[in-house]
Amino acid sequence: MSSKRRQIILITAVAVALYLGVRLLPVGSNVNHMDFRLEGKGAIEFCDPANPQFIPVVSARSPVVMTLKSERPPVRHEPVEFTLTLRTASGKPIGPADLIVAHTRKLHLLVVDPTLSDYQHLHPEPGRKPGEWKFSLTPSRAGEYRVFADFTPAATQRGLYAAADFTVPGTVATVINAGNTTWQDLGFLFELELPAVLNAGKPADLKFRIESQGAKKVPVPLRPVMGAYAHLVAFDESRSGFAHLHPAEADLAQPPDLLRPELNFKVTIPQPGRYVIWAQVDLDGREVFAPFWVDVLP
Repeated sequence: MSSKRRQIILITAVAVALYLGVRLLPVGSNVNHMDFRLEGKGAIEFCDPANPQFIPVVSARSPVVMTLKSERPPVRHEPVEFTLTLRTASGKPIGPADLIVAHTRKLHLLVVDPTLSDYQHLHPEPGRKPGEWKFSLTPSRAGEYRVFADFTPAATQRGLYAAADFTVPGTVATVINAGNTTWQDLGFLFELELPAVLNAGKPADLKFRIESQGAKKVPVPLRPVMGAYAHLVAFDESRSGFAHLHPAEADLAQPPDLLRPELNFKVTIPQPGRYVIWAQVDLDGREVFAPFWVDVLP
């Protein structure tokens, strides 16, 4: 065999070995951009973080199928373990490799009860099987809870959503919520300043403030939570969707005023009606959730 022929055979063998080796390496995400596209009317739109809006998750068609399964029937005031499954419409599992980190986490769950009085923000951990995620939750009320998933596929780099429900046995309480723009907790006063008239379909500027109660003001021990000094989440009474808002003050190296921190938000709510806007902050390691009930006019 000639030297030239041996070289060709050797080069071919090395190339085949490299090809087979690459095929055996982990490939990361198993989904692509087209797995998150739906044609026709009523399909859920990808979210532009620079233009936060209310997302009608329930009425819109999502390219992601989300299911929930609990280890036992949920009971009020008792923790229960859930397994959440995310799959594309074609059945591909959606795991950690398929999502990117957004606000310090790959998967956010926004959980709310029928009265909108029990809101919880949770972050599941990946399960053993592809597409499975695990989390624990302690419901405080009875009725059908709704779980909204907020995530960003690596294939699209744009926010996407899904929803599923679970039921806590018992009688659903009647909660009368008058409009309020202040909330008190841990010795601090939380305030949400709204426009004089909050109209549906028009961009609105919101201001969120915190200050200590009493004549002598003390510093507000505000710490970042999920990469921001505060988060706002708005739900409508029918829980058809939500708006997840982040402050314009995005630079954590420049904290707000110590005695009276103020943060600015923008939102567009498309439909009139009554909404609750939950604020989430971290005060010296303690998470605080403050609800504000508002009316959106036509």
